[in-house]
Amino acid sequence: MKILLKLFALAFLASALTLTTGCKKDDDGPDRITDADGNVYNSVTLGTQVWLKENLKTTKYRNGTNIETTNPPTLDISGESSPKYQWAYEGNENLVATYGRLYTWYAVTDSNHVCPKGWHVPSDVEWTILENYLIDNGYNYDNTTTDNKIAKALASDVGWNFSSNTGAVGNPDYPGKRNATSFTALPAGRRGIENPPVFGYMGSDTRWWTSSQSSPENAWTRHIAYGDSSLIRASRSKLYGLPVRCIKD
Repeated sequence: MKILLKLFALAFLASALTLTTGCKKDDDGPDRITDADGNVYNSVTLGTQVWLKENLKTTKYRNGTNIETTNPPTLDISGESSPKYQWAYEGNENLVATYGRLYTWYAVTDSNHVCPKGWHVPSDVEWTILENYLIDNGYNYDNTTTDNKIAKALASDVGWNFSSNTGAVGNPDYPGKRNATSFTALPAGRRGIENPPVFGYMGSDTRWWTSSQSSPENAWTRHIAYGDSSLIRASRSKLYGLPVRCIKD
């Protein structure tokens, strides 16, 4: 009887230890990626780089300082020299969890830092490194290792407008290449620079800021569109409201 009781006690202890150690979530560990608002992010390793799998969502800089927004969301800011703002698309906060926020270039390059600690806004060069890695390693939709046909491998397989163009993000062809990188790019749209500014292109495209300026008024971006197969490099006004993807330091 004593032996049975002893065995029962040992079994109970082992079970308790399993429950105690087995229920710990990865999010509670040292690699938890959290911004100043408490939003938690996932990451993906691509070559030598580690990227967030979601667009940035924070309304605060790393030190807790607020990133201002405008009231109304379509307020014209063209008369400001270096406006630092963030917006939910069309001011709809319900869209932030999925698509992230839109920021001016001046906000994302502020010295207070928009990205979580240990992360930063990628430069034009860092985006080029990603492009070259994906092309060289067969992420083009047709498995070639020349030219730039990597957009499908970066894009989520849901949420995009339909396109009949071969290999385009919005075409369900080449299913093995759809979001093959797990980068999970969604068509988050943008805030334009019209007067008054217009929110648009959700469902059609997404464009991310780099930290690199191309001129005093413009900065380099990367762009995915539903009808294209390439990740496109372009220069845009720093007044646009665009998403951001952070990269690990």
